[in-house]
Amino acid sequence: MTDWAPLIKVTIALFAIVNPIGSLPIFISATDGWNRRDRARTAKTVAISVFTVLSVAAFLGDQILSFFGISIPSFQVGGGILLLLIAISMMHGKQSGTRQTPEEAQTLAERKVIAIVPLSIPLLAGPGAISNMIIAAQQNSGILWHLSLLVPIVTVACVIWVVLRLSVPISNQLGSIGINIVTRLMGLILAAMAVEFCAHGLLGLFPKLGM
Repeated sequence: MTDWAPLIKVTIALFAIVNPIGSLPIFISATDGWNRRDRARTAKTVAISVFTVLSVAAFLGDQILSFFGISIPSFQVGGGILLLLIAISMMHGKQSGTRQTPEEAQTLAERKVIAIVPLSIPLLAGPGAISNMIIAAQQNSGILWHLSLLVPIVTVACVIWVVLRLSVPISNQLGSIGINIVTRLMGLILAAMAVEFCAHGLLGLFPKLGM
């Protein structure tokens, strides 16, 4: 029987990292001048791309770590630090530099594959989201758990699709202040989860810390 509590926790963490509402200004800027049909098509492509990237991370994360000879506790600490940096940036009302560089931001409107890069990768399905899914997959080696991880991935992908499809009215309703408030709240939640990731990783690397 599936335990929904861990899945809910993974979903909340993933939503906090991806933060589709905080990405609205970039999406609107990148699709400036586009008609509703083109924006809707782009929103769908972004959602599918994010789903694909995160699913690969959840199912093949183990093999990727084994190939590079990285232990699970080490990845938990490294991933936790990365998530904490993203959380701190979010709590300051900023988009993390690990998700998008200034050069990428300046050339958004010039990219023909904007739905894939940088809107999907690394803006939404960035290092933080990928790290979160790999760490979540390590909680249980069973195939049922890995399949159940599709639930938070599909949920977040659907939210991304809806939010981006309704990007203009949502942005108009929230305004820049509202978007900043949501981003900072998500950052606070993510910071707490990042500390927990680091704590579990450190206990794995240094078992005597738990004695």
